[in-house]
Amino acid sequence: MGKKELPKDENIYKTDCPILYAMDLIGQKWKLPILWYISDAENQTLRYRELERKVVGITATMLTKCLKELEKDKFIKRKQYNTIPPTVEYSLSERGKTLIPALESVYNWADDQMKAEK
Repeated sequence: MGKKELPKDENIYKTDCPILYAMDLIGQKWKLPILWYISDAENQTLRYRELERKVVGITATMLTKCLKELEKDKFIKRKQYNTIPPTVEYSLSERGKTLIPALESVYNWADDQMKAEK
């Protein structure tokens, strides 16, 4: 992997920086935990209420907002069943599945760094 050059005479936030692009899509506080829990679930699928229980500290409003954004950005798929009450399941899309190995790499790097600090 070659090192990418940083722009020297322009604002990096006004360039096509892949890292900034990725962080714009998934850098929000709750999106990574949501993706992580879905990826760790059986068949990479969780119901709304299961996500609500697993992502400790998130409000229902924020969970709904993040799920809508993740669906809009094609990281997850939403499937609604016509039951009473309605059942909604979220699963990783193909795009979401391609993100998981990168997240695992970042996780492993951070885990090594945390252990080295002890």
